[in-house]
Amino acid sequence: MQEEVITVACPNCGKDVMWDELSLWRPFCSKRCQLIDLGEWAAEEKRIPSAGDQSDSENWSEDAF
Repeated sequence: MQEEVITVACPNCGKDVMWDELSLWRPFCSKRCQLIDLGEWAAEEKRIPSAGDQSDSENWSEDAF
């Protein structure tokens, strides 16, 4: 019985990527697309939406404990 090949779109460029162990950068098509995405997160161009305007770490101080 043959396994079905699953493909996903690269989150950066949209190129089809096979979802298997041979695709080293999945879900990205390449190391380049993976690093572009990482850079966008590091530059805070991407973020996970939250209910509040501030993160817990912004209000943190050692005096709080």
